[in-house]
Amino acid sequence: MTTVKIADSHDKRRWDDYVISQADAGPYHLFAWKEAVESAYGHRAIYLIAQDNSGHVQGVLPLVLVRPPFLRATLVSLPFCDYGGMLVEDDEVKDVLLQTALELSGKHKAQLELRLKTPETIAQSLPSLSATSHKARMVLDLSDNSENLWDTFKSKLKSQIKRPQKDGLEFVLGSFDLVDDFYKVFSVNMRDLGSPVHSRTWIKAVVHSYADKSHIGIVYAGKLPIAGGIILECNTTVSLPWASALSEYSRSSPNMLLYWGFLKYASDTGFRHFDFGRSTPGEGTYRFKEQWGALPVPLFWYGEGFSNPSGHNVAGKIRPIIEKTWARIPQKVTDTIGPMVRRFITL
Repeated sequence: MTTVKIADSHDKRRWDDYVISQADAGPYHLFAWKEAVESAYGHRAIYLIAQDNSGHVQGVLPLVLVRPPFLRATLVSLPFCDYGGMLVEDDEVKDVLLQTALELSGKHKAQLELRLKTPETIAQSLPSLSATSHKARMVLDLSDNSENLWDTFKSKLKSQIKRPQKDGLEFVLGSFDLVDDFYKVFSVNMRDLGSPVHSRTWIKAVVHSYADKSHIGIVYAGKLPIAGGIILECNTTVSLPWASALSEYSRSSPNMLLYWGFLKYASDTGFRHFDFGRSTPGEGTYRFKEQWGALPVPLFWYGEGFSNPSGHNVAGKIRPIIEKTWARIPQKVTDTIGPMVRRFITL
């Protein structure tokens, strides 16, 4: 008989052991995401474990309850990343976890949202859920070392990578010691893009929770950080949830050196795949990732009772106006207000 319990700190090891054993797992499935969400933003993480009578784990479903002021709450798997969803032994376990999630969404008067890496027969278990798949992860299969990976690149791409090096830029790979330098770039870039920035506390929490499974890369012009990113590791894949560069240094293409630094590390360390993160097909970030040889892998997001989970495609004509307005606000103001808003935006 399969039963479901809510995981607590004592379940961390067996949760991660199960996640690591699953081929479809990614870094966001790890218990570290729960720890970061709770410690930095205070959202309630409801991590479901399905187990048999002997306590053997049969499946997991990570959920986070996000309750914005004056708006309906969302029970999402998972917020602030591309995917979450269940990892299960079979369809029977999946159905049990899905029904539990639906009961929880009703209990908390929240809309249910599941972000999956692969299409699932969700409709059979939860007919109220509808799907959207307008976003795709961009994934590159890596060579067995960086020299062989370099040889697969076209000459134009190679010259773009060499340019920042010729300009004297340097890539440095570190961890918690580089959080402040990363955030200097990240906060400015997000303001320029017209988007509220995650808090410094959130970035610190993620890097701390993932420990040796996280790294920060910074591109420096002298001692000045001008580009930066964070990578997370799980099984054979390195994922890049956040990367930014200062626009005034775009002529030196620091982002090319940043991405090559991460790819070189991943390839030489034995990882087989590099996940550049989600993009909309045809847009600029999609084309940027595509030039590295990355191929699109559609994401499947399911929402309860509506076709646009979290309203991520609802803004329409209003969104560009909001972005332009936000980009004009002084940096000190956006650095203060941005995190207060961002903690409730699940994208």
